[in-house]
Amino acid sequence: METILWITALVIAVVPHEYAHGWVAEKLGDPTARMRGRLTLNPIKHIDPVGTILVPVILYLLPVHFLFGWAKPVPVNFSLLRNPKRDMIWVAAAGPAINFCIAGAAAVLMSLASGYVRLFLMLVVLINVFLALFNLVPIPPLDGSRILMGLLPINMARALSRVEPFGIIILIVLLNFGFLRFILYIAFSWLRFWA
Repeated sequence: METILWITALVIAVVPHEYAHGWVAEKLGDPTARMRGRLTLNPIKHIDPVGTILVPVILYLLPVHFLFGWAKPVPVNFSLLRNPKRDMIWVAAAGPAINFCIAGAAAVLMSLASGYVRLFLMLVVLINVFLALFNLVPIPPLDGSRILMGLLPINMARALSRVEPFGIIILIVLLNFGFLRFILYIAFSWLRFWA
């Protein structure tokens, strides 16, 4: 039962996160997500065979201290945005913003619930806060790096973008050295505040 609750809570966090990126991009001039059938709340459309299935399963079977994975990113063509540098900030921020909104709504409902419903809402809060905070880390390809690129001068933004091929490796190293625990601590602190 708890596994089902975890998976459902994860879907409620990840799918709206990706949808929000595509929705804001479309509002700012880029219809790519809709044209490719990705502006949807259907979870199947957001599954990445490697990031959603293979990597988490392998990490679960290995003697490591963390699980890591990702959904298929919603395609965004930044050149189609009306003001690419500025609008990149809004598109990137949309995912974490919707996660904080979902966490806030679940936290309010938690006070009215008990049993498995309360446990489920606690998981929704925890996972959404964690996902939002994790994605705000300014390491490419995470959303935080896109926000930072939109704020930095062009030459510094380009330098940050060159880190992207190594971003996943950097994240895995950070996660293995306790960075994940720090984010989880913040997420649990948020949960304790509302519980």
